[in-house]
Amino acid sequence: MKAVIDLVTIWTDDAPRMRDFYRDVLGMDVKLDLGGYVEFDQPGVRFSICDRGVMVDVVGIAAFEEKASGQQVELAFPVESPDRVDAVYGEIIAQGAEPIHPPQDMPWSQRTALFADPDGNIHEIFADLEDE
Repeated sequence: MKAVIDLVTIWTDDAPRMRDFYRDVLGMDVKLDLGGYVEFDQPGVRFSICDRGVMVDVVGIAAFEEKASGQQVELAFPVESPDRVDAVYGEIIAQGAEPIHPPQDMPWSQRTALFADPDGNIHEIFADLEDE
């Protein structure tokens, strides 16, 4: 095995609602839509949304139906500049993303803002701060 990530999947109870969010609010292109499984066209790594019940039905592992608690995964979306963090954050919040933390300069030399998808997964928009 080569330790390279090829696919990231977010498990959900409502793949169509999550598909609509990632497509319509975040602007991702849908590559494959099987109803309970949706894959998006992303450079570098495949990204998908899958209904928990699909894996239970296909492989019979009941653990896929168990809801996770707490923050399990974060997707981080880079933008061109610190000013774009503010603009993009405003745009996606206006389109229905849940605001979690407004744009702020962070000690790790990035401007960062946090938002949540319809299932409550918290994700990040960021840009590197210019050297002072």
